[in-house]
Amino acid sequence: MSPTPRAALGFVVLAGLALLLPISLVLLAALAWATAMVVDAWSVRARLDVERTVPSILSRGVAAPLLVAVDPSGPGHGQVRQPTPPDLDVEPPVGGPMLDASITATRRGRHTLPGPALRRVGPLGLGRWDRSDVTAAAEVTVYPDLHTARRLAAAVRHGKLADAGLRMRGPLGLGTEFESIRDYQPDDDIRQVNWRATARMQRPMSNIYRVEQDRDVVCVVDTGRLMAAPLGSDRTRLDAALDAVAAVAMVADVVGDRVGVLAFDREVRRHVRPRRHGSDRVVAAVFDLEPNDVESDYELAFRTVGGSKRSLVLVLTDLLEESAAKPLVAAAPVLSRRHAVVVAGSIDPDLDALLSTPPALPIDAYSAAVAVDVLEARHRAAARLEATGVSVLEAAPGALPAACVSAYLRLKARARL
Repeated sequence: MSPTPRAALGFVVLAGLALLLPISLVLLAALAWATAMVVDAWSVRARLDVERTVPSILSRGVAAPLLVAVDPSGPGHGQVRQPTPPDLDVEPPVGGPMLDASITATRRGRHTLPGPALRRVGPLGLGRWDRSDVTAAAEVTVYPDLHTARRLAAAVRHGKLADAGLRMRGPLGLGTEFESIRDYQPDDDIRQVNWRATARMQRPMSNIYRVEQDRDVVCVVDTGRLMAAPLGSDRTRLDAALDAVAAVAMVADVVGDRVGVLAFDREVRRHVRPRRHGSDRVVAAVFDLEPNDVESDYELAFRTVGGSKRSLVLVLTDLLEESAAKPLVAAAPVLSRRHAVVVAGSIDPDLDALLSTPPALPIDAYSAAVAVDVLEARHRAAARLEATGVSVLEAAPGALPAACVSAYLRLKARARL
């Protein structure tokens, strides 16, 4: 229980009147004012029903509705405030008697959202009663950007992306999976002739093959120190990488492929083997990963996935410069001999800003020169990787999921998997 500004103003007025009126009369008025304040606050002390509706699963950076409804019965009026931890943002944080707001998560993982605080002001506006125990705290799970991932998956499902990977086509020549036997046609490849069936039927017979469509996709995520670098103000390199993993996994579900994930730094952190309709397991396995301040062991990760059947291996890491990329370049042949490998990373928007903004001071020119050197070093590292048979992909942080999906579908459509 506490006084309102109106009650405090009344006491100030009474203090001023003490200079003009008898002190006994002023004290009597002050006692009456204090009594009214206490009675006013006491009238709203009763606990009211408060119902809070908040999603248990959020996507990083995507706003979701938050509703706190207070029982309107009872005297006086109320105000609701939703306190938030540093990694969650509620806008607006205060409302009354109902709070209709949006909640946005800025960091992946599991977070605790405290219960709302309720302030009830008496009918006279003199006293108020504050409560912070009206509802229990709620656990909120924050995933990568699933909104973008679902939008890309829906675009593939409805054929809005070129080379969506849903068409039954493959490379020129023979397919990979036996389908049936039919009579030999003049344009059939001689390798299609089924000699046993020809001898049995006494006429030329050919095998019909189709290109296998359900392929394995493995997302290999680097969680080493380089992935802690910020990309703008709202994400790290690891955040952008996991957004891309979620998008590729959901698209793989749409086109009927098996998808898995491996997260590593100097050791394997998470490993989910490829399986059909595996996007939920993939996202649940990696949503709370954080970068570790250690060097990444690419050879360990690549050997872990290198012995499986031919797959698309999407490696999400950072190509800083040639010397830092040496372990990656040295380990790349472990994968490229057997698999289709794409190494993907995010373009640093701060470097692009330095190059696109005209220098206003000498220090700006020096910063732009350093940015040019860094980008040239990244290009040299990418060239060394491509020389080992690996495709290199770089895109802006927000465009990385779409770029990875396009590269995946392009390889699938060309039967490179």
